[in-house]
Amino acid sequence: MSGRSRLAVSAALASLLAACALLPLVDRSTWILQAAFLVAVQAGVGTLARRIPLARPLTVLAQALVSLLLLTLVFAREQALAGVLPGPQAIDRFGLLLQAGSDDVGRYATPAPLSDGIRLMLVGGVLVVALLVDALAVTFRNAAPAGLPLLALYSVAAGLADNGAAWLWFLLAAAGYLLLLLAEGRDRLSRWGRVFGGAPREPDGSGGRAGGGRVVAPVRTGRRIGLVALGVAVVVPLTLPSLDGGLLGGDGHGRGPGRGGGGTISAVNPLVSLQNSLNQPDDRQVLAYRTTTRDTEDLYLRIVSLDDFDGQSWKPSLRRIEDVPATLPTPQGLNPGVGTTEIRTSISAADSYKQDWLPMPYPATQVRIDGRWRYEPVGRTIVGDHRQNTGGARYEVTSLAVQPTAEQLAAAPDAPAGLRQEFTSLPRSVPPVVKATARAVTRGADNDYQRAVKLQDFFAESGNFSYDTTVETGGGTEAIARFLKQRRGFCVHFSFSMATMARTLGIPARVAVGFTPGSPAADGTMSVGLKDAHAWPELYFEGVGWTRFEPTPSRGTAPQYTRPNAPSSNPDNPSEPSSAAPVQPTTAPSESAGCTPEMKKLDGCGSAPPQVTGGSDSGGPPLGLLLGGGLAVLLVLSVPLLPMLWRLRERSVRLGSRGRTEPDAADRTLAAWLELTDTAWDYGIAPDGSLTPRRAADRIVRVTELDPAAAESVQRVAAAVEQVLYAPRPQPAAGLAQDVRRASAAIGAGAGRAARLRALLAPRSAARALWWFRARRHTLATRVATWWTTHHARRA
Repeated sequence: MSGRSRLAVSAALASLLAACALLPLVDRSTWILQAAFLVAVQAGVGTLARRIPLARPLTVLAQALVSLLLLTLVFAREQALAGVLPGPQAIDRFGLLLQAGSDDVGRYATPAPLSDGIRLMLVGGVLVVALLVDALAVTFRNAAPAGLPLLALYSVAAGLADNGAAWLWFLLAAAGYLLLLLAEGRDRLSRWGRVFGGAPREPDGSGGRAGGGRVVAPVRTGRRIGLVALGVAVVVPLTLPSLDGGLLGGDGHGRGPGRGGGGTISAVNPLVSLQNSLNQPDDRQVLAYRTTTRDTEDLYLRIVSLDDFDGQSWKPSLRRIEDVPATLPTPQGLNPGVGTTEIRTSISAADSYKQDWLPMPYPATQVRIDGRWRYEPVGRTIVGDHRQNTGGARYEVTSLAVQPTAEQLAAAPDAPAGLRQEFTSLPRSVPPVVKATARAVTRGADNDYQRAVKLQDFFAESGNFSYDTTVETGGGTEAIARFLKQRRGFCVHFSFSMATMARTLGIPARVAVGFTPGSPAADGTMSVGLKDAHAWPELYFEGVGWTRFEPTPSRGTAPQYTRPNAPSSNPDNPSEPSSAAPVQPTTAPSESAGCTPEMKKLDGCGSAPPQVTGGSDSGGPPLGLLLGGGLAVLLVLSVPLLPMLWRLRERSVRLGSRGRTEPDAADRTLAAWLELTDTAWDYGIAPDGSLTPRRAADRIVRVTELDPAAAESVQRVAAAVEQVLYAPRPQPAAGLAQDVRRASAAIGAGAGRAARLRALLAPRSAARALWWFRARRHTLATRVATWWTTHHARRA
């Protein structure tokens, strides 16, 4: 294969490896096979055009035209002229598919279904990137700028996906780019003549001793290019600005599947927006509602749950969303024996309050709202579709008020294994003081319910914590440790800390974000302002589900089931007329500023268990993806070790037993000599075919300065080889394998640590494997040519 052909193959492979980062975006991966075939055809057209040869611009134009014909054949064959020429109808078809694909990207969460529109965007995008990479690296012979389209392709995928295997896609994309650079370097060196693997160093007077000499300039430059490229790939993403959306404020920057969400439920850190909302000088109204229950103390308007803690912040996990069902499924874990009351609530959002998640009582069982909205079943949240938000929305929600008793919570059995594993996971960076404090606070508790109540009381009463919205924000593990020491913070600190401590005790926990019930308005509605923004922990109890707790002092009411000797609450019967009969909500100014602290309490909602998938499939990646990803990782990691593995196998075969006949003895002797010379080669002494075995042995002994015992072993092996080569009846020599091992050990002992590491991981003698493959390829090509000639001659 010529240097330019090798470069073309490397360019196509680099584009496909970078395109692998797009695989998590759709639920089927068959499109990558189609893209690979089209990229191969595109690269083949470029190779033919360069061999004609065509001018460089014409080569790129030919590739672009063929790519367009291929896309027409695949996606618009029925509308094309003669089935392949892109006429006006085919162009219209492409426009419709791209528009549909754009809508699908905003409509679906990742992994999205592989619709025709999305498939065109994926395959067409990969083809465009592959064309740019081929043009820059192969046609114009400048591989370094080809990293820009590869980076653009990877950045698009990384911006839309958020999963645990992101490092694998980065590794593949970086490996493809480095492979392209190495192929270009080899092509440049080949223009100066043949590249010999045994001459990688300049002489420096060391006599060719292992480790001596300096790396020649082209190789040193290639290494620098590789290191700089890898460094840029690692550092540049760290400098890119991150997206910072508001969750509670009315700034229009929510992070649902609309703006910037790419059809996914993205990671959200509500810490800053919560604090900003609580510290606003004016308590601007954002929501107003009427409800069928007189008891609004526990009617919290929940927005989203944060269930993924990575050590830096709590955020919602990346999950699939679906169409909003007519009736939401029964919350998982809620048994019929637990008391519930149905509540109906009419809600109106201010025009200026724009965010993607829909505030509503929890757990909702039915939602009636106009617009494009989607349902996330694990968190039981409603999230806006592409560009849909809550600004000016009016909607009705039917929800359950769940009234568990302390006895039911205390008798709750263990949570399902899958749910328990997902919602008790913590990063290793959690300071030991967090777990130690949790154990100390809950000492003497007999069950998880008693532990949860002790944690709540520790923050709300006995721990001497104070509520302060001016405390420095922070959601990481160190912020939790600092909060436990300073004992000052606001609702985010309390909820994050209690949820983390609950997880250290093995209790499934997450953090809910939303609004407290608000304050009564003059027209009989309930008014919710920015200062009603709140966060609270939810803990899971089998049989009851996700259950609200209130650790924040002076903000929210402690649930009835956490109060000692308190009767269970019993909300009004919705069948009876309510003094606050449902009417259209108003956007009148909020009167919450004059409310008592009890009326302003933000935590606590009728927490019913959301639909959480039990078992190993609860929010985690499928087993097939894990196995495939693990296999790919092993494959990628094993590639650099192939020379070492090949060398170890060759050493084992050469020094093993080969029989006792004269031909076997000769083969065994020659194999031992080859192993000895290859060991010397690995340490920098390249083999010289012009030397006799005795002269070659003298050279090895002299350069490596072997001790007398090792030198004698080398000479014995050389003498045995000369006898095999020149004696009429060679006699088998005993102990050659031991002699080779002794000499090899002495050669390694005399070399430096770096030379020994190089000889082990990157042995120079592994070039023989390449020579063997080339010989086999030449033999196969010769046989095919001979068969072809003979076959045609017979037919003639």
